Amino acid sequence: MAGRTLRPTPVFDTYWRFAARRQEIYEARLAGRAGPWTTDPVLLRHRFTNCYRAADRVSQYLIQDVSYRGSQDLDEVVFRTLLFKLFNKVSTWQLLSEAFSDVSWRDFDLDAFNEVLTAEFAQGRRLYSAAYVVPPPRLGADRKHTNHLRLLRHMMVTGLPDKLASATSLRQVFEALVDYPALGDFLAFQFAIDLNYSSVLNFDEMEFVVPGPGARDGIRKCFGRAANGIEPEVIRYMAEHQDEHFHRLGLAFAGLAGRRPLQLIDCQNLFCEVDKYARVMHPDIAGHSGRTRIKQLFAPVPEQVTAWFPPKWGLN
Repeated sequence: MAGRTLRPTPVFDTYWRFAARRQEIYEARLAGRAGPWTTDPVLLRHRFTNCYRAADRVSQYLIQDVSYRGSQDLDEVVFRTLLFKLFNKVSTWQLLSEAFSDVSWRDFDLDAFNEVLTAEFAQGRRLYSAAYVVPPPRLGADRKHTNHLRLLRHMMVTGLPDKLASATSLRQVFEALVDYPALGDFLAFQFAIDLNYSSVLNFDEMEFVVPGPGARDGIRKCFGRAANGIEPEVIRYMAEHQDEHFHRLGLAFAGLAGRRPLQLIDCQNLFCEVDKYARVMHPDIAGHSGRTRIKQLFAPVPEQVTAWFPPKWGLN
């Protein structure tokens, strides 16, 4: 791989077993079966995301209630998607939706939006998801949320939607985003994937991938130091050889809706989750960060599991 010989650790096979078990939980919940949905003690106790990024609760909300609900004009889809993702929290979107009858770029009033968010913040309520850190851009305001609203306005008035419309690849979408303050490679790639779920973009998720810090930790645990610097190639190997390894280990994995194999973004996310899972299952195998605990405990959510994906995927 990339001219190197990688020797898998025991975590490599754990990656595939974890994926199969986590997918079984998702499918059982989707079918409405009563829990517990697994006998795996780590999966019973701790919270892990789905194998497929688009199947996770927040992504499902984005796709169903943000991207495909409302005007499908380019500017409006880009504005709604980025507004949602800068906070990445369903309750923050619902707060704004209740405060303004039409969350749209056409009627966007930065001061009015900021007033609503500031009042919520003053009552001690969280505006941001803990899924990943969205650094505050330095755009002159005292509050992080105000600077993010200013960043969103800056993105729109500097013609980001037109840049995305003229993109001929997912990489060009990423390159258009990464030029903006405080995004960085990882967030720019994540936002590119979210925009690509929508009706205004339609690029192949197998084109390229940007590994995040958690994925790098998981890759290190699966392959050791030899994988340093070639993480994108490792992720591509996993995506391209998934059937071989599920079969080798005797694992059932039919894919999303029985038809869609794991994509690069999904294999990247799985490395993040396996990094956490291995802290308990393989405590002797270290990653980059040195973390030894899984912080989030599993707690069932009352909302029904949904499975509505971008119509262009042909899965609904």
